[in-house]
Amino acid sequence: MTSTSPSTATTRSTPTPLLRAFQVGAALVVLNVFYQFVTAGQLFPSGGPDEAHAAGAIVLHVLSGLTAIAAVLLWRQGRITIRTAVLAVVVFAYSFVQAAIGGYDSLYVHVPGAMLLTAGAVWLLVVALRHRA
Repeated sequence: MTSTSPSTATTRSTPTPLLRAFQVGAALVVLNVFYQFVTAGQLFPSGGPDEAHAAGAIVLHVLSGLTAIAAVLLWRQGRITIRTAVLAVVVFAYSFVQAAIGGYDSLYVHVPGAMLLTAGAVWLLVVALRHRA
């Protein structure tokens, strides 16, 4: 007589496309913030082209905005917490604050603000990658 026992193997569910988009978006935001650091560093020694830094800021607005939209949709589906969605929206909104205060005459505010934005972006990436399906 053979006995059958329930399978003890766990099935790992794959993330939904929206969750994957949120995770990829958060990663791209962090990469873009790194690009912003590189281009900002090029501005100091010889007053390099600020167009690259300005273009990176626009890309940051787009990427963080799309990530925030994905986070809000995931929250509405009950897939992530309100805190995660709020963090994504704050990172998006704060990218505009950073752009507004960016300039040579306000570096004393812009540089610490960049550190704060970096912390928020990395925090968002860590939270995003911790979500499974």
